[in-house]
Amino acid sequence: PTQNLCFQSSGINAEYGVQLKIFVSKAVVSTQSTGELDVDYVLVIFGGMSGYSSDDINKFLWMIRIGGSTPEGEHIKESDYYSSTGEYKVDKDASKAMHDSLMYKMCYYRFGEIMTEQGKPTGYDRVRNQEIGNKDFELDVLEEAFTSEHWIVRIYKVKDLANRGTT
Repeated sequence: PTQNLCFQSSGINAEYGVQLKIFVSKAVVSTQSTGELDVDYVLVIFGGMSGYSSDDINKFLWMIRIGGSTPEGEHIKESDYYSSTGEYKVDKDASKAMHDSLMYKMCYYRFGEIMTEQGKPTGYDRVRNQEIGNKDFELDVLEEAFTSEHWIVRIYKVKDLANRGTT
């Protein structure tokens, strides 16, 4: 049977330690963990195009906090995901950890090509009122399986080991 991964914000923190580590870690580390969990698909909810503010990027700090509070995620430090000025950003000032996280990449994959509002640059996130800072990247270990019309639902297939990129 197909195994799917999506973050659900209820339950015991320890149960979600591995799942949360996947979303907050670099893509390569994350997909090693998805392999351990035998996951085929990963789902994110994204509101940057539609203006839906209860999306996973807005919940991401909680994923970082909860994930960092578990033994599996003791290496996760909330401060690594803030800009140099201490702000939660997705723009050019966002931290390297933010830009490298699987959550960022899953939400913003191909988003840098999209015009969301007239007079705004491509890749303008309507919830966070920021132009995303990392517009040009590829997914090495995931492939886009489905994106809804307004980009609220995004589903990615975890690539087989033989089909994964090297970066």
